[in-house]
Amino acid sequence: MNSKVCVVAAGGTGGHMFPAEALSRELAARGWRIVLATDRRGEAYAHNFPAEERLALDAATGRGPIGMAKAGVAILKGVVQARSALRRLDASVVVGFGGYPSAPALLAALSQKRPTLLHEQNAVLGRTNRWLAPYVGQIASSFPNLQKVPQGMGARVSLIGNPVRPDIRALYDRPFTAPVDGGPIHVLVTGGSQGARILSEAVPQALAALPEPLKARLKVQQQSRPETLEAARQIYLEAGIDAEVAPFFRDMAQRLSAAHLVIGRAGASTCSELAVTGVPSLLIPLGIAMDDHQRFNAASLADAGGAEVMLEGAVTVEALTIVLNGLLSDPARLASMSAGARSAALPDATRHLADMVEAAAR
Repeated sequence: MNSKVCVVAAGGTGGHMFPAEALSRELAARGWRIVLATDRRGEAYAHNFPAEERLALDAATGRGPIGMAKAGVAILKGVVQARSALRRLDASVVVGFGGYPSAPALLAALSQKRPTLLHEQNAVLGRTNRWLAPYVGQIASSFPNLQKVPQGMGARVSLIGNPVRPDIRALYDRPFTAPVDGGPIHVLVTGGSQGARILSEAVPQALAALPEPLKARLKVQQQSRPETLEAARQIYLEAGIDAEVAPFFRDMAQRLSAAHLVIGRAGASTCSELAVTGVPSLLIPLGIAMDDHQRFNAASLADAGGAEVMLEGAVTVEALTIVLNGLLSDPARLASMSAGARSAALPDATRHLADMVEAAAR
């Protein structure tokens, strides 16, 4: 039994926590002991996290001189807590997944000269990872076009991909079946539950504006903001479109396996899952995303021919209708996009990241 301890440090969002959990499960299967370092927000995503212990480290963000000073004091306190914990655990390696709560554990590890590495989920190095990048041992990248890498750090970057859930990984070898003439066209709209008004309101209107023969074939599944659920349902009802509208879908793998087109944002997990499953997509990057990282995430799929990208400023119901009509009425194009998406896939990211961790800890 491997007695080595890996401390996994991640900020309190799903984007940070889900890849951290995937790595932890892989390492636990290899006999590693896992300790999770996060904050209170991260606990909301950690119900099934395979950690024998959880470190709640102080960390904070701040604006303005007073806010920044308070954040600095909180992070310093978190570093002191982490140094004590790392000594007690005799941690072999600390892996950071970004977000301010990951900083104290990594700073503590660096101060004790323990092996460290970072995983960046997006195509733009996040601020915490960017700050720590010059000091850690290695950086694992999810996308080939990683932006904001500090000068001279390129040699430390390894492209391994973004860990995806096992049920998503299982779809990698599934062949894509384009819609047949006269048959149903399955459209999956994601991201609307997170305040994406464009997706919750403009997409139903655009689909309702499609030519009647095409519209009659649609089978739509859409995530929507709670306050726009009924409005979206009414649009689909009046348009005669068979639609299921809900705030959240838990069986995403099953829905992706049936989809002919996904319409959604361009978060790191979304783009990675679309590549692994080979599903064509129309992506609308979130315009206010930090450092415009969703636009760069989307570019990896678009450059491979797997996605169409519309920037928020260009989105109108009319423009969406034109693009959707072109995609949904052309099965050969959808098949080509599926092949393009899958060509960008890195399905074994979890295994490769675990290999990097084990190599760093030797």
